[in-house]
Amino acid sequence: MTSPATTSYTSPFVLSLLLLISIPVLFLLAPRLLPPKTLPAIPDVDESDDLALFRRAILSSSSATPAPPTSAASYFFRRRPAPKIAFLFLTNSDLVFSPLWEKFFRGHKNLFNLYVHADPYSVLELPPTPSFRGRFVPAKATQRASPTLISAARRLLATALLDDPNNQFFSLLSQSCIPLHPFPTLYNALLSETAGPHSRHRSFIEIMDNMDNDTTLLHDRYCARGDDVMLPEVPYDQFRAGSQFFVLTRRHAIMVVRDMRLWKKFKQPCLIKRRDSCYPEEHYFPTLLDMQDPEGCTKYTLTRVNWTDSVAGHPHMYEPGEVSASLIRELRKLNNTHSYMFARKFSPECLEPLMEIADSVILRD
Repeated sequence: MTSPATTSYTSPFVLSLLLLISIPVLFLLAPRLLPPKTLPAIPDVDESDDLALFRRAILSSSSATPAPPTSAASYFFRRRPAPKIAFLFLTNSDLVFSPLWEKFFRGHKNLFNLYVHADPYSVLELPPTPSFRGRFVPAKATQRASPTLISAARRLLATALLDDPNNQFFSLLSQSCIPLHPFPTLYNALLSETAGPHSRHRSFIEIMDNMDNDTTLLHDRYCARGDDVMLPEVPYDQFRAGSQFFVLTRRHAIMVVRDMRLWKKFKQPCLIKRRDSCYPEEHYFPTLLDMQDPEGCTKYTLTRVNWTDSVAGHPHMYEPGEVSASLIRELRKLNNTHSYMFARKFSPECLEPLMEIADSVILRD
């Protein structure tokens, strides 16, 4: 029979032991029991796959990079392979405007390559047209308010770098984008832009240090992951904004794929309570390039977007009744050296009226 003295000695010991055991258990279970504070992070397996791809792209580019192009005309009289444009389509739905793009690409198959990153959870019902057939890259899930859109763009860049050393320009587009000029106009515009350091070609990427003159909006986006999460790699005065659609030179594509320093900050998930300020794909690329090679960028995009009546972060969606020759001419206008080359967003129903004016307007300057 246990004496009262033994019982009084054992009880505090047992309670202390249980308390010590419960503390690590609580630490293990708390994340599962308490609601998360951040949006979902990128899965580790996706990161590992991307790193392996990026390493291959960097090694391939460092060992087999052709001399940079000098001018568009010179390549028609020389045997050196012509520089190519890599068109990178980022989509989560059918490529409805592929018939229009087929017209745009026709007759220029030696001057471009095409790559498509389609969200594996999206349902694509339309069969790919000839230029898009077999051009889908291994893809991962993408979603808004997450760095997965940055990952997808980097994945496309790395794939294009690996695929063809003659890919010298990399144009990121979406399924709702359309061309505004014939292919030769775009090609000549890219090759003629040599205002960068040492007469190098520049990347066409929008880079802004404010958003509609609203410093509060930019600050909210900077703090979307937490007040000091971006430090010290990305000070607020070096945080930039811009369109997620760009045309990068090959050296800048390599720069993006090689980056690890800024990526470790931008890949952090946003806080749930700041979801409405979470647009990492509109900040990572302009911030990185402005920090590493500001003189090598035009600081404007070649893709026209109408934000006059945006809803929940989405720009204006053009409908069939708005499609006309005058709309195309208006969308081309740009207050810089070149006109806009692409435009978005067009609803799928716009394909028919766009095809009706393709030969007479869109593909004729």
